[in-house]
Amino acid sequence: MTASNNKRHWETVYQTKKPNERSWTQTVPEMSLQLIRRLNLPKTAPIIDIGGGDSLLADFLLEDGYTNITILDISETALLAAQQRLGIKAGSITWIATDVTLFEPPQNYCLWHDRATFHFLTTPQQIDQYVEVVNKTAAQYLIVGTFSETGPKKCSGLDITQYNETSLPAVFARNYALTECRTQVHTTPFNTGQDFIFCTLQRRKTTQANQ
Repeated sequence: MTASNNKRHWETVYQTKKPNERSWTQTVPEMSLQLIRRLNLPKTAPIIDIGGGDSLLADFLLEDGYTNITILDISETALLAAQQRLGIKAGSITWIATDVTLFEPPQNYCLWHDRATFHFLTTPQQIDQYVEVVNKTAAQYLIVGTFSETGPKKCSGLDITQYNETSLPAVFARNYALTECRTQVHTTPFNTGQDFIFCTLQRRKTTQANQ
């Protein structure tokens, strides 16, 4: 799927489906919050949420006191919905509408968080582009959540790439070392289960020294 077709797909999804009609909707992003809180980041640490769109993670990060949050999503409709929901609080967040594989990071980030965006990349070229963008940010930590090998093979009508606790860290292994992997069964708004794997990775010290 080309970048323009990809954008069109997600704009249509967010324009035609309510949150309770989207399988990925979470009332509370429990696993993401647990993993982020375990890092004990400074409240001023730059955090970017990839594919954050209309996710409620930003709401909870603001409640936790984080002050340097960026939300990136390919869908402007999703970002607008989040901004409207947050109201005046939206002004304290940086909003970026772009395809992550085309993203030119304006700064370095302490934490790169991605729940359920990375697994939509299904070609070696797309995956390499994503990793290149991650490396440009020089993020100290990565938290990446994808469908596991026992999870769905499609989402929103699109093919995905499944991962396990070996294959997911291996994608980023050149510059990032695995800290932990955890599994989660996400209960969708339709009361079905989706098996996820989340991995936290830390930038290798030798890589940091060479920056």
